[in-house]
Amino acid sequence: QVQLVESGGGLVQAGGSLRLSCAASGSIFSVNTMGWYRQAPGKQRELVAAITSGSNTNYADSVKGRFTISRDNAKNTMYLQMNSLQGEDTAVYYCNAEIRRSPFFAADTAYWGQGTQVTVSS
Repeated sequence: QVQLVESGGGLVQAGGSLRLSCAASGSIFSVNTMGWYRQAPGKQRELVAAITSGSNTNYADSVKGRFTISRDNAKNTMYLQMNSLQGEDTAVYYCNAEIRRSPFFAADTAYWGQGTQVTVSS
């Protein structure tokens, strides 16, 4: 079994900061690309940022310059530092990871966390 557990969400005023964490645990051989997604009420889930095992990153245009994604491969943990938060950043944030559970498996499996609420008040 593999679990992704997010933490760090909460309520913050506009202009403030939050740091999200996502820890992968369980039967894991390798953790490849990890990403943060978010879903606001009435909207589709969207990619916020992603990071490869080699720490190459990409960001949604709406968060470039404000959010920073990083990871600690030794801990199978990913982070999202969110600065200059705005009302439109309010959403449930989900962690996603492509994980290979065994060297004998031919492909990765995508796992999702349970989500953490981020609310930005104006």
